[in-house]
Amino acid sequence: MRYTIGYDIGSSSVKAALLDVETGKCLATAISPAQEMPMLAPVAGWAEQDPEMWWQEVQHATKKLQQQHPFDGSAVAGIGIAYQMHGLVCVDKDQQVLRPSIIWCDSRAVEIGNEAFNSLGHNWSLQYLLNSPGNFTASKLRWVQQHEPEIYNRIHKVMLPGDFIAMRLTGEAATTISGLSEGIFWDFSGRQVSPVLLKHYNIDEKLLSAIVPTFGLQGKVSAQAAALLGIAAGTPVTYRAGDQPNNAFSLNVLKPGEAATTAGTSGVVYAVHDHIAFDEESRVNTFVHVNDSKEDPRNGVLMCLNGTGILNSWLRQATGNLDYNEMNTLAGKAPAGSRGLQIYPFGNGAERILSNKETGAVFNGLNFNIHSREHLLRAAQEGIVFALKYGMDIMTDMGLKIQRVRAGQANMFLSPLFREVFANTANVVIELYNTDGAQGAARAAGIGAGLYSEQDAFRGMECLATIEPDAPLQQQYAGIYDQWLQGLQRIIK
Repeated sequence: MRYTIGYDIGSSSVKAALLDVETGKCLATAISPAQEMPMLAPVAGWAEQDPEMWWQEVQHATKKLQQQHPFDGSAVAGIGIAYQMHGLVCVDKDQQVLRPSIIWCDSRAVEIGNEAFNSLGHNWSLQYLLNSPGNFTASKLRWVQQHEPEIYNRIHKVMLPGDFIAMRLTGEAATTISGLSEGIFWDFSGRQVSPVLLKHYNIDEKLLSAIVPTFGLQGKVSAQAAALLGIAAGTPVTYRAGDQPNNAFSLNVLKPGEAATTAGTSGVVYAVHDHIAFDEESRVNTFVHVNDSKEDPRNGVLMCLNGTGILNSWLRQATGNLDYNEMNTLAGKAPAGSRGLQIYPFGNGAERILSNKETGAVFNGLNFNIHSREHLLRAAQEGIVFALKYGMDIMTDMGLKIQRVRAGQANMFLSPLFREVFANTANVVIELYNTDGAQGAARAAGIGAGLYSEQDAFRGMECLATIEPDAPLQQQYAGIYDQWLQGLQRIIK
């Protein structure tokens, strides 16, 4: 029997999946830790995590897989890695971490990115980078250079979170073209690391890791890592991708016109296309998709809402640590529109869809005499969907037509109310599947290891439910969304 293992390195937890190569069935899944991993915020707007914490949780999650479904570690034929995007990890020549990782929702580099966007020129940035340098990895590295020069001068390699885990597995520092694009290091026109951006930020290209293929041999597990994980030394690492491109892969979203969505800590809609597209204000972003090639280009347009599941988590604590299923039930008891209570879920750092404004979350129309926790919980789910719809409208203006989206049956999509509001506000068909990012990474690892083709990678994956828009509900939510949108315009003016 042969297996692949997939890891999904999130900001809340590390997920792992064990896949049977022959049947495509997921044999075991594990999450570690049981409670959300901490984020450090030494300054308002900052968000940091210790990369070694991720590596410890990879080890714990692997042990949990072995407990659920005991397997022969020598039969693992490939390892795939998905990871939280846009983070910055800095290591020295001994591969030791120099400072906590500046992760995706950290806002400290917003002004650095804005300055670069203006200095390099909006037209140049959008033509070659397809994005503003924004609050992405390259700008975060520039922040370290400017504010922590003693650390910057000790950097041997910089990497994304998934690159760090791969380095801990193999002992080798490497990255992918897709990863370089998510860090805004990639020149789409020249299909190379952008010398113009590096020069502007005064970054030596030697700090970037070697490029390996997204699918294929990226390194082999070292004896030290093998002993920690209970697998064989020499096991190949054969895939890595950012969590959203990987989520799209997990849902078999690989062709132009297909779209994936997720609603975990952050909420994302990710649509695939085969041509150059960008938003003039860089409120949504274009990255190299996992199955891109020079002969058959594939890009992914990503809109991200930072404040999604994290709002639900905050409400859970604020309302007495209710069970999430109970929260969903209570939310469903309140009427559509939550009796005028509107929530704007922008409380998790600068929001790209708001041109990197950091407005904070806003509760509008709260009336102590008529609103209960049911209204609060429903208004949160409606507000999250409305913010996602706002981002999808930007994608529509770019020429993308999103009529059907695929999602894993997890996180916010476990809520029937959330699914109803999403399908009818966005006017899309939702397909829910029995998969997640860790399973997707495990499937992709099999492709990278040459165990099966792309067509065979999705054996064992099932569509669990399809949610169709309903005309009366569409009309009802259209009116509620318009009122929410009017409130948003007052907030961001």
